[in-house]
Amino acid sequence: ISFGQFCSQGPINIWRAVPILQGVGIGMVLVTLLISIYYNVIIGYSLYYMFASMQSPLPWTSCPNTTTTTTCSDKPFGAYLKCHSCIFCDDTIQSKDHAKDVSLVMFSHVALERSGGLDQTGPVVWHLALCLLLSTFLAGATLIKGIKSSGKVVYFTATFPYVVIFILLIRGVTLEGARDGIEFYIGTQSNLTKLAEAQVWKDAATQIFFSLSIGLGGLMALSSYNNFHNNVFTDTIIVSVTNAATSIFAGFAIFSIMGHMAHIYKLPVAEVVKEGFGLAFIAYPGALTKLPVSPLWSVLFFFMILTIGLDSLFAEIEVVLTSLQDAFPRVLKPRRALLTIATCTFIYLLGLPCVTRVSMSHCSFLLSVLKPGNAFYLFL
Repeated sequence: ISFGQFCSQGPINIWRAVPILQGVGIGMVLVTLLISIYYNVIIGYSLYYMFASMQSPLPWTSCPNTTTTTTCSDKPFGAYLKCHSCIFCDDTIQSKDHAKDVSLVMFSHVALERSGGLDQTGPVVWHLALCLLLSTFLAGATLIKGIKSSGKVVYFTATFPYVVIFILLIRGVTLEGARDGIEFYIGTQSNLTKLAEAQVWKDAATQIFFSLSIGLGGLMALSSYNNFHNNVFTDTIIVSVTNAATSIFAGFAIFSIMGHMAHIYKLPVAEVVKEGFGLAFIAYPGALTKLPVSPLWSVLFFFMILTIGLDSLFAEIEVVLTSLQDAFPRVLKPRRALLTIATCTFIYLLGLPCVTRVSMSHCSFLLSVLKPGNAFYLFL
């Protein structure tokens, strides 16, 4: 932040101070551009689920198909979808994992429309493409007038998630079994021996670097708009402490409801808790179906994910815009609106391949690549 504030330049120009390292600035912008593409896709998922939550009962409350089928080999996509749904949802084999399984079917075969094999990767899933377009439009409309207008929007998108987390926390701790979930999170059921494993600390450091945008150019780009004598030290302490405290606070809201789900199914909490996509789109939506007025909680949850994702997307696109403006100030600074539209269009077009009807293998690989830094890890 000090570097960005002192130079008042974006990540590419800023490294002119050390010419041999100027490629670092270019790398920052390129990596941020790649992240913005898949962040936009994740926000599209959140929009789809938020709209899908506006009905009662929730679409993933019951099985979308209950026809008994036992084999899925050599099926076209439609038959494969029905078959795979039945594997999880056949009424004759309802189990303690039913809610989780229906949520999995909803995510894999209704939202993403996964195909039956790598050779069946097909056309764009249009409901996701439209949600992706809306996400891109929201980002572009926020950033089109510059950092001052986006800053005003962020007052809402940065603070509203705290309201939702607090609401979910209050609701969660009143549920039966919530204590077991919280003790699994921080308490007698926590596996503290994992603190002795180097991998845990590596994952923690990776997450902190990602959530604070260390090395991604976001801090440099945003701080370049600071007043030259702004108190950078105070800003740094506040942001770092708030980032960690938010993660801890959100954990209580998540694990209280996970504890309730574990209580319903009479399972250990460890067996119902998932991470990343599994938590945000499978485990947690399944848990919300067990609450009274479940559509309300579901809409709130996915709207919170939406606002958190948009916050990150704003910063990522701003890195690209600021860097381009500073690199070509005479041409691009007077044309901020056109530059924003062009950049957002580019990000949208590159996001379209991520919302095609993909195979299970392709999806698994994609999720494994995105896992270290998706929007929900920032939240959790």
